[in-house]
Amino acid sequence: MPKQSNTQALPQNHPYLGMWITGDGQIRQELLPTGRYDEARGKRQSAYQGRYVVTGNHIDYWDDTGFTADGVFVDQDTLHHGGMIFYRRKP
Repeated sequence: MPKQSNTQALPQNHPYLGMWITGDGQIRQELLPTGRYDEARGKRQSAYQGRYVVTGNHIDYWDDTGFTADGVFVDQDTLHHGGMIFYRRKP
């Protein structure tokens, strides 16, 4: 995991922005254009919040509580993160 870095604002049309959800819908993670994320778990909204940086197809997370994690976008609609698979929620 790289050293903590400043929040990275992504262009409004960045391909990874938006809502990502697990197949069962229990975990929902929104990647915001401000370089922040908001993760809901089950009925618990904003269970985790923090910042993220995307480098190529790799994402690093720094939760506001100090927890760090990372993931890989395997394609435009699939994210592997924390042993889970997230799918882009289509509007």
